Amino acid sequence: MTAEKREQIKNNTYVALTLGFLKWAVIAVIVGVIVGLAGTAFSKALSYATAYRTDNKLIILAMPIAGVVIVFLYNVMKLSRDPGTNNIIKGARSEEKVSLKLAPLIFAATFLTHITGGSAGREGAALQIGGSLASPFGKLFKLDKEDTSILIMCGMAAGFSALFGTPVAAAVFAVEVTIVAAAQYSALVPCMVSGVTAAVISKMLGAEGESFIVSGIPSFNSEAAPSLLRVTVLGAACAAVSVLFCAAIHEAGRLYAKYIKNVYIRAAAGGLIVVALTLLIGTTDYNGAGMDVIERAFSGRAFFLAFAVKIIFTALTLGAGFKGGEIVPSFFVGATFGCAFGGLIGLSPSFGAAVGLLAVFCGVTNCPFATIILSIELFGAGGFVYYALAIAISYMLSGYRGLYSAQQFYQSKLKPVRYSFNDEEKEQSETTLPPKSPRKQGSKKKRSRRRK
Repeated sequence: MTAEKREQIKNNTYVALTLGFLKWAVIAVIVGVIVGLAGTAFSKALSYATAYRTDNKLIILAMPIAGVVIVFLYNVMKLSRDPGTNNIIKGARSEEKVSLKLAPLIFAATFLTHITGGSAGREGAALQIGGSLASPFGKLFKLDKEDTSILIMCGMAAGFSALFGTPVAAAVFAVEVTIVAAAQYSALVPCMVSGVTAAVISKMLGAEGESFIVSGIPSFNSEAAPSLLRVTVLGAACAAVSVLFCAAIHEAGRLYAKYIKNVYIRAAAGGLIVVALTLLIGTTDYNGAGMDVIERAFSGRAFFLAFAVKIIFTALTLGAGFKGGEIVPSFFVGATFGCAFGGLIGLSPSFGAAVGLLAVFCGVTNCPFATIILSIELFGAGGFVYYALAIAISYMLSGYRGLYSAQQFYQSKLKPVRYSFNDEEKEQSETTLPPKSPRKQGSKKKRSRRRK
């Protein structure tokens, strides 16, 4: 190939990249604005729901009725199969279509869950709102299958960013969560643009992102070995907690379905159980998202078994058919566990809460790089080395399951090789995992020829 030909190819590549960047910059900004507006409205609605429930505690008695209404709405909208966040993840892999109906439905259902005291989060719902609102733009801009999957990731990033105010972590999370260890970096710029745009929109409209003040961060110096050891122990313990959390969420849904066949009765029964438990323990700390409890953990105050109680409340709520997210409950579980357990092993309770929040979040989502970035956006860079250590440990020890059953693993957590799926998982993943390197395939053909 002549130098002139190589230069021509290079120039064509730069032109294609430039045009691609401009195309996605426009699309991502549009998605960011629309999802940012919806996310801000969603955030304010849930803030109102929390404030109303706090001032009118007897509203929790209506939780069984709210559960029945939620099931009715999903049936009327012909989404009784409950697509949820798994549908968004599959849509980001071009496996399933994402319905626009999901956005208003999850908005209303999550509002009903929160205002009546269901234990649920909001970021999971935001992922659904973002992915659902972004999906119609595929037809509008005449995008192909691969570009439509990137479009849905843009919506996910914008939804997460609008609610939590962490645009960089949101972008990386959207790219990383669909297939673990095989991130689609072609989606990084579009997701970053949409996430930043949504964050700007939400801030302009008065929505406040989350941030926490962490105290007692140990110095990273020549005398840091004891602190590193303690963080290692806490990270490993958080991995176990994340496994427990995911198992409880999935098992609760299975048990509900096994023993209560009728979905309406199931939702009402789940609401009654949560109401009864709330009255029994005499506190509403475990209803709703529990952000006030998380903030107390960062001030160094947390009931030692608060994490376990929150797991039970969240599993009973979501398993019965109520809607919301699992991410903020995982923050609650990690912060309260880290505060209590970290204090026992010699760490500052506030610093332990930060480590616990990050390590449990990574354990349940299997997104280590997004979590590392989240640590900076939430807490600053003061304890970065400690946070990254705990995140890495939790990622490795939390196993191959998480909050989202649609999530797939491309590589083993122990070696840089393909993760060994069982036969059923292989069938499901054949069309979704990235193809093997063409260079490797070519080398195999050459070796076979030599043998002949």
